[in-house]
Amino acid sequence: MPTNINGSAGHNTKRHASELAQPSAAAGIAPLLDTLRQLIHDARNRALQAVDVLHVQTCWQVGRHIVEFEQGGAARAAYGKRLLPLLAEQLTQEFGAGFDASNLRYMRQFYQALPIRDALRHELSWTHYRLLSGVKHGALLSRCNY
Repeated sequence: MPTNINGSAGHNTKRHASELAQPSAAAGIAPLLDTLRQLIHDARNRALQAVDVLHVQTCWQVGRHIVEFEQGGAARAAYGKRLLPLLAEQLTQEFGAGFDASNLRYMRQFYQALPIRDALRHELSWTHYRLLSGVKHGALLSRCNY
């Protein structure tokens, strides 16, 4: 005769009387579980939103610093087209993906399209702004009521 999960022979297993008499433990704590689930989901969503806001602000700041460096005169103009690849190489080594020359170009365009930081919208992610940065500056600025 085959053995069941707890090693005893036979197909019929006896349940303890206490298991049969008590309602499911999960049913008793269902309202608490629902509350905790909602709390955890809300906290995770707020954390993701905060990360998105910081990411957008950081990209804007990176763009601002690049533009200000490029506008720094003849001494800095010597870097010319080499600036973004040089920055990309160093930043990628130190911080990993996300800082290649094309992304740095997007950050620069982002700052140039929206030079006033207060015009940034918390509802938009970096991906949204990257797409919007391709729009002509005047069209983007007029859409932001700015």
